[in-house]
Amino acid sequence: MAQLAEEILAALDSEQRAVATAVRGPVCVIAGAGTGKTRAITHRLAYAVDIGVVDPQRILALTFTARAAGEMRTRLRALGVPNVAARTFHAAALKQLMYFWPQVLGGRFPALLTTKTGFLGEALNRANISAVKNNAVLRDVAGEIEWAKVIGLAPDEYIKAVDDYSRPVRVSNNKVDATQIARVYEAYESLKKQERAIDFEDVLLLTVGMLEEEREVRDRVRDQYRYFTVDEYQDVSPLQQRLLDLWLGKRDEICVVGDPAQTIYSFAGATPSFLLNFTNKYPGAEVIRLSSGYRSTPEIINTANAILRNANLGHELDPMNEHGERPTAQGFRSESEEASSIVELIKADIASGLASNEIAILTRTNAQLDLIESALNQAGVENQVRSAERFFNRPEVREILTAIRSASVLSEGDWVSDLRDALKPFGESEYVRAFLQLARELDSEGLTSLRAFLREVEDRAEQNNPPVLPGVALATLHAAKGLEWPKVYMAGLSASVLPWGNQPVEEERRLFYVGITRAQKSLSISYYGEPSPFLAEAGL
Repeated sequence: MAQLAEEILAALDSEQRAVATAVRGPVCVIAGAGTGKTRAITHRLAYAVDIGVVDPQRILALTFTARAAGEMRTRLRALGVPNVAARTFHAAALKQLMYFWPQVLGGRFPALLTTKTGFLGEALNRANISAVKNNAVLRDVAGEIEWAKVIGLAPDEYIKAVDDYSRPVRVSNNKVDATQIARVYEAYESLKKQERAIDFEDVLLLTVGMLEEEREVRDRVRDQYRYFTVDEYQDVSPLQQRLLDLWLGKRDEICVVGDPAQTIYSFAGATPSFLLNFTNKYPGAEVIRLSSGYRSTPEIINTANAILRNANLGHELDPMNEHGERPTAQGFRSESEEASSIVELIKADIASGLASNEIAILTRTNAQLDLIESALNQAGVENQVRSAERFFNRPEVREILTAIRSASVLSEGDWVSDLRDALKPFGESEYVRAFLQLARELDSEGLTSLRAFLREVEDRAEQNNPPVLPGVALATLHAAKGLEWPKVYMAGLSASVLPWGNQPVEEERRLFYVGITRAQKSLSISYYGEPSPFLAEAGL
């Protein structure tokens, strides 16, 4: 074995090493929260490249978030494998669609909608729907249309499917029924066609159609990518699986990684059935389990295990870290009282030396975040809302990128110092601090020039994978998936909120589990009124 291959494997435990050395597919990895799955699969790719199993340019590593894709590319680069295509399903499909568009369809590529809000507002008007058109309603209507499209439903099929799937219409605080959603859906599709625009679901649909109908294109794509890894496989939708099958063809060089206990996107069309039935599709598949929990303290892991055990959600985790404080649960008389208490606790955390970006507040809904954000702002506590405005679209960020491009032309020596000098005119804004923090991280990983830093940032901009802003993180439980913090506050976990409305109790319980497993060292849970029944299940 080559020295580099030995180094790649040396950093892994026995379970992770089993993943890394299973370089021939099909492979299915069942990985619990915080078990080092990203480390395992990136080391598998690096090991496969090093021993000559695959050319790195023939690999397609698929993730569900741009952040995860960026993290994978960074890790692979540190392992000496800089040329792997690590992308989201949408990013990979979009790249192929844009490349082959002139050949297949010709003409100008359609405008890609980064948000549906404007088009949906007009679609509601065209459908004569009088519902209040606030952001929450538009977001919920968008979710219904996205679900229909990834399931493969046309507007006239939506109404029947809602009944067939026993799936309630998910539009909060508005009496919008399935018939009305179908009308909006039809108007939305008509408007896109009129304006020559496509959305992200169309990207997948058009790529699937192109690969199914164009043999030459299909053969070229299959020749390009021959070795596949799919992260968060429990969240694959039928449409994404259809695309994956087209990419694979008759090959079985595929490694999937997932955790049934973290299936939280069923409302958006995701299903764990592809993960659970993987060995039916590939009878000879190697199945490997990761169960050693490295993220959290034993106390937090034991709380998460209680949820798994009581609801039979999956295999329990084995805690590997030192002991810490036991998770707490506290009730309040009102939301405002709860928010005020959390703010005071966070102020004390920061005063004791904990950095603000090491703290997160997680809630079930976006509306709950608004109250907490307001309380933090009034107290002067720096914070950031996850999944807010796209970072790289902000005017201040675009100006900073212009300055970095100019500085990269002349930079020859200490590139971090050159970057710091280039950013001086912008003061000490949160954006400047975010770029400098990213620079320090990349410098420690061996990045050697400002030009290379610029390429990394431009790649992140293309993938919408921004640097982390300073401040306390605010996120819904769904948005927190895949992230972690030393200290986590789960707020507003009342009986009326979790489980939410008429959503399936099983998925809401899994959402609670995901929230618990975001915490590394400290977990504080709070509620107002009656507590969520899940707290008792967790022993809190």
